[in-house]
Amino acid sequence: MNSISRLIIALEKNKNNFYSVLQVDKNADALLQMNFTATNAGLTKELLGDVNLFSTYIQQTLANANCKYGIGGYNEDRVLYKVHKHFNSTNIDEARTIHLGIDIWADEDTAIFAPLGGMVHSFAYNNNLGDYGGTIILQHQLDTISFHTLYGHLSLKSIQNLTVGQYINRGNAIGHLGNAMENGNWPPHLHFQIIEDMELKEGDYPGVCTSANREKYLANCPNPDLILTLMQYAKQVTL
Repeated sequence: MNSISRLIIALEKNKNNFYSVLQVDKNADALLQMNFTATNAGLTKELLGDVNLFSTYIQQTLANANCKYGIGGYNEDRVLYKVHKHFNSTNIDEARTIHLGIDIWADEDTAIFAPLGGMVHSFAYNNNLGDYGGTIILQHQLDTISFHTLYGHLSLKSIQNLTVGQYINRGNAIGHLGNAMENGNWPPHLHFQIIEDMELKEGDYPGVCTSANREKYLANCPNPDLILTLMQYAKQVTL
């Protein structure tokens, strides 16, 4: 059995023990599964290129569905990255459009919590347009298996008083969602990702990959809902 399979088994075994990364009341706070693929005709280039228009779109879509939070995106081939140079390097033939985490769209300054205990592996302010903004990466051990969780699009104050190696207890607030000025120019949301091997990276790890590299990156980044356990509550709305 390879290490990623062992990790998935350990996460599934412990799924009822994880603290909620975001304090969603599953009985009252409706979740909407968001669609950012090419099948969503409403995602025009003009909309995606203007953070104010995009923020209004997110808010209106949630309001129309009577939902408080938007969620989704793991292994989704997204069109929204095509407007950012950060995902369209001239050194590759193909844009990075495959999303490796789950996004939770919520209000600015929403608190984010550690789902299990772990050490601060690294943190950074990734300030490219379209990047993570404030970013925290925790390292965990579960059933003797080491892995990492990444929290992107946080506020700058979330990373001000951190120290590499600092221990974070399960359920501790680790940060808050940032605004567009500090989160990479996005509507407020959390990018949550599980990563087995950080590949010597610090404060950053790809959250989006090319189709050609899809299998490689998905093998290193299992479904974040193994920890979140929220997708089962998400409402789907036909566009």
